[in-house]
Amino acid sequence: MWGGASALTPTEDLARDILAELVAMDTSPAGDTGRTKESADRLAAMLKRAGFPEADVQVLGLNPGDGNLIARYRSRRPKQKPVLLIAHLDAVSASPFTWDTNPLQLVEKEGYYYGRGTRDIKGGVAMLVANFIRLRAEGFRPNRDLILLFTADEEYSGGNVDWLLKEHRPLIDAAFALNTDAGQVDLLPDGRPEAFGVQTAEKIYASFALEASSPGGHSSRPGPDNAIYKVARALARVEQFRFPRDLNETARVYFERWAAMAPPELAPGARALGAARLDDPAIDTVEESPYLNALIRTTCVATQLRGGSAENSLPERARAVVNCRILPQSSPAAVETVLRDLVAADGVTVAPVAPAPVGPPSPLDPRVLGPIEAVAGEMWPGIPLLPEMSPGATDGVFLRGAGIPTYGVGAVPEDPDDDTSHAPNERIRIEAFHQAMEFWYRLTKRLAE
Repeated sequence: MWGGASALTPTEDLARDILAELVAMDTSPAGDTGRTKESADRLAAMLKRAGFPEADVQVLGLNPGDGNLIARYRSRRPKQKPVLLIAHLDAVSASPFTWDTNPLQLVEKEGYYYGRGTRDIKGGVAMLVANFIRLRAEGFRPNRDLILLFTADEEYSGGNVDWLLKEHRPLIDAAFALNTDAGQVDLLPDGRPEAFGVQTAEKIYASFALEASSPGGHSSRPGPDNAIYKVARALARVEQFRFPRDLNETARVYFERWAAMAPPELAPGARALGAARLDDPAIDTVEESPYLNALIRTTCVATQLRGGSAENSLPERARAVVNCRILPQSSPAAVETVLRDLVAADGVTVAPVAPAPVGPPSPLDPRVLGPIEAVAGEMWPGIPLLPEMSPGATDGVFLRGAGIPTYGVGAVPEDPDDDTSHAPNERIRIEAFHQAMEFWYRLTKRLAE
């Protein structure tokens, strides 16, 4: 049975203990220094005690304090390239003053595990480690290698997975990757499962600085050349601009399948999108949802603004940051060109804030999605599989960019409106945690048998 603490199996009990140990370690960064090495070292020791050879369990790091755990479950006669199973060890910081519980202590309350990282994504780490140990104890012999990768800085830069791909690719090279940090089982308000979401694409995260200059001077003698006004006019143009509708395979299939469960007022637009009728007026209603609109087009929005040095001086410089979430079939360079054209008349310059990692959508490969759908059907009969494009970002974008298709299959059943990742009182339902762990156990065996 799935359950609360009164009916835990040995593997569920182990996973809870691992999660408690991970939550107790603050893995938010300390300045320029990471704090994930201790977690990685402890998990490495645990896997070695369970019988994994020392040569197959490594901890590497790009910066001081960074710990990336790589553990390989070897097959006797590998017939296929490995499967990579990923999660991340770092977590965003948590202020104890905004929590009802201690964020660095796993607390069981009202059917939930509370603690920083329980949902994002130390829970995923605990599931994968407990399952590796369970499979090892059962004597399971995969027909392809299975690789665990727990990264050090997904929440902050993704620099470690980028470094591993460039400097240690043979350790993590795989036919494809499965990510615990995306995808979910969507629950209806009454608790019934509605859909199994699989993340097969991510939008590109890119920020651009819009800057203007002017001569400055005394505020009692204002002239027409004002840097703040220039940037303000530029931002108004950005606000009014809408990137065109543009569907990739993931988004089109998502709307095609979601149309059957969409609210009546959105179903016609969803069917139009599923059929790639991008000029259908019914889509206008779908676009009123910020989430659904983000699946249809690139978006850019002003997020920071700075200008002037004193209240009685004319500004010499003004700067705004516009954050864009770019469809993966487009590019940061293409969006930068659009922004430049929009603000050129205002004398405003545009420049990228930082390089943007780019990863193409993963193919909707039945050799991967078929087993996922089969296991989901065993556990939640009748549930449809929905490929999804995430407006946010995970380590998966680096893997996709390096040619490793990546699929987010977190499999945690939750109300989509009750995701507490990054929030005070982060939590995961105990039953959902153990259901997701069982899903990963079955899927791992199915893909490697």
